[in-house]
Amino acid sequence: MIGKLTGTLLEKNPPEVLLDCHGVGYEVNVPMSTFYNLPAVGERVSLLTQFIVREDAQLLYGFATAPERQAFRELIKISGVGPRTALSILSGMGVGDLAQAISLQESGRLVKVPGIGKKTAERLLLELKGKLGADIGAVRGAANSDAQADILQALLALGYNDKEAAAALKALPVDVGVSDGIKLALKSLAK
Repeated sequence: MIGKLTGTLLEKNPPEVLLDCHGVGYEVNVPMSTFYNLPAVGERVSLLTQFIVREDAQLLYGFATAPERQAFRELIKISGVGPRTALSILSGMGVGDLAQAISLQESGRLVKVPGIGKKTAERLLLELKGKLGADIGAVRGAANSDAQADILQALLALGYNDKEAAAALKALPVDVGVSDGIKLALKSLAK
């Protein structure tokens, strides 16, 4: 019903913002990724929105990008994942990271998000497989190979963060084996 709002940003109280659109103030819940990219209070802003009607409330959720909104829509379709949980997931990890976790079936990355337990993480992986990563295209094709996934897991297990591990993975030849790939990745990370 309400797909986009453009107006003046009146208040910023995470995760909620107040947006004035021609004299009407809209309270919009946003993920932290959107919140951090908002302009200063008093500036104009545009947000893509998702309007949710429940028995006891009518809520607006806002997003800076179309992939964020699409990921939110896919998440709330899953049984047991409501808008608040979906917002928490998108606040805890970017859309690209979420798509990569789903493509590589890494429940451990989802469990790190507050409010997501092991069962919910496994349900997310099962129900979003092929939907989120394919639609958003955030995952490099080579990362789908077993060797690439094993190398990524090894780097994460060694304590490197997602960004460092992904950067090291991109520098590797596509057809590299697991043991050689880990050695090369560690060499590139040591620089």
